[in-house]
Amino acid sequence: MVNLGDIFPNFTANSTEGVIKLHSHLGDSWGILFSHPADYTPVCTTELGRVAKLAPEFEKRNIKMMAISCDSVEDHHGWIKDIQAYNNLSGNFPYPIIADPDRDLAVTLGMIDPDEKTASGMPLTCRAVFVIGPDKKLKLSILYPATTGRNFDEVLRVIDSLQLTATQKVATPADWKTGGKCMVVPSISPADAKTMFPQHQVHQVPSGKEYLRTTPQP
Repeated sequence: MVNLGDIFPNFTANSTEGVIKLHSHLGDSWGILFSHPADYTPVCTTELGRVAKLAPEFEKRNIKMMAISCDSVEDHHGWIKDIQAYNNLSGNFPYPIIADPDRDLAVTLGMIDPDEKTASGMPLTCRAVFVIGPDKKLKLSILYPATTGRNFDEVLRVIDSLQLTATQKVATPADWKTGGKCMVVPSISPADAKTMFPQHQVHQVPSGKEYLRTTPQP
């Protein structure tokens, strides 16, 4: 299991784009790794197609996309044809699908779903999302059960928050979207807040504590 802030395992694995050594593959980019229970399954087919359509959005955020499924590279190549057909995609598939037939990565990364098994009784992986920073540290992890497809608009929203807060002394409130007001982090003193965020507003609350400070997105 990888915890937030840990260096993400520098695994080496086969994929539809050849052998991937994770840290070298990422270089100075951010990365997103999302797992799938199995090839040729319906929810996964919609998800990989959705990510393929969103490839320009991930690319403009300097995010390298990677999927992982507990099947062979050969199966992945066949499945890509179905993904493209169902989702009306053409051209080259825009990201690699990593093979994990022995479930080594699934176990290492804590992605096994104990409630979902193949017909032969093998455990399936849950729908994990891992966002990895340029420093190779885990910045975000989300685990969905195998039966629930992910909302990749939300994944992009979270990435926007991660990239903003990595360089600015702000936090993003509930339901924040790019361009929305942000919260000044509590570690910034009132005097520093006036200098760093001259347009910030202090919100008065019954406790009298001046910890709710909003500012236009820096």
